[in-house]
Amino acid sequence: QVQLVESGGGLVQAGGSLGLSCAASGPTVSWYDIGWFRQAPGKEREFVTAITWNSGGTHYADSVKGRFTVSRDNAKNTVYLQMNSLKPEDTAVYYCAADLATYFTGSRYPSQVIVEYDYWGQGTQVTVSS
Repeated sequence: QVQLVESGGGLVQAGGSLGLSCAASGPTVSWYDIGWFRQAPGKEREFVTAITWNSGGTHYADSVKGRFTVSRDNAKNTVYLQMNSLKPEDTAVYYCAADLATYFTGSRYPSQVIVEYDYWGQGTQVTVSS
């Protein structure tokens, strides 16, 4: 069982920056790939970025490449999402999620498929004003 808690959301002006954290707990939490997803009002939840259990691989949605950076500190069981050059269209509830995958498969990159993630946090609101 893995528990995830997001923090760091808030209101920021367009062009600004915001950092999110995902605190994970559980006996084998460091084995999990962690993904960030977001859901805007009236829209489906979408993939943002993900990082493998050992930080060996990352994957970004095209809409955030070059602006967002994912990282993790397994000693602290925390995954970070640094968001720069924010746009109003980045406004959404941001969720982190855990997928036990590359630890066993040896794949270089984490999944971007929502249904493959087994555990989810409660989400944190990010609002970007124009």
